[in-house]
Amino acid sequence: MDVSTPKVMGILNSTPDSFYAKSRKSDEKDILLTAERMLTEGATFLDIGGYSSRPGAEDISIQEEINRVILPIEAIAKRFPEVILSIDTFRAAVAKVALDAGAQLINDISGGHLDLDLIALAGKRKVPYIAMHMRGTPQTMKSLTQYDDVLLEFMQYFANIQQKAKTAGIHDLIIDPGFGFAKSLEQNYYLLQHLDHFKQLECPILVGVSRKSMIYKLLDSSPDEALNGTTALNSVALLRGANILRVHDVREAVETVKLITQLHDSRV
Repeated sequence: MDVSTPKVMGILNSTPDSFYAKSRKSDEKDILLTAERMLTEGATFLDIGGYSSRPGAEDISIQEEINRVILPIEAIAKRFPEVILSIDTFRAAVAKVALDAGAQLINDISGGHLDLDLIALAGKRKVPYIAMHMRGTPQTMKSLTQYDDVLLEFMQYFANIQQKAKTAGIHDLIIDPGFGFAKSLEQNYYLLQHLDHFKQLECPILVGVSRKSMIYKLLDSSPDEALNGTTALNSVALLRGANILRVHDVREAVETVKLITQLHDSRV
């Protein structure tokens, strides 16, 4: 995958309880309209998720998750065959069905820790694999924010995944620090400040801060009011070396990429 210039991943949730209500899509017409808008606005990837990973979210069965993602993946792959579709799941059974339906990338919030078969599946199918940092599960992660050395522990976490991915035959590994997952507000901002530290791993870095609580809680607002804060933090992420921005608002993210890229390329 070419991430020599930063790319944008649009979020499309097939869940009834995602933290940002406007990202929830279940009707096929609405799904296709949203996909078309995001692609027109400049998204390189569309990320389809059927399991809400917000803190304390309800656990659902594998079959329910499959039922939620299969329609949007099949519909989008048929209408827009050129798009790179990502399946947002930590379950190998879901990922397998999604890949068969047209997905071409696995986005795993658990980095393989909740289903050991997922990394092996990505290697077998020769698809890019996004490994996010998280502790526990969406139901328990809020209580798992104690670290002795954040940067050291995260580097060890991703180095371990790197070795597993290499053994499995994965050629395109992308890392995601997992903003908001088993991290305090202060830890989220510390990680963002030191995002370039992870460049040592020589893997593309995905950043997903879009409309998250690290923005709206600090500003005493809500997800609906967090677009301005999202753009501000996406700018910082790009300046710190982010290669992919995972966002709800594609046009604004694409514009941010264009402006920051111009800043890097400017010569006098």
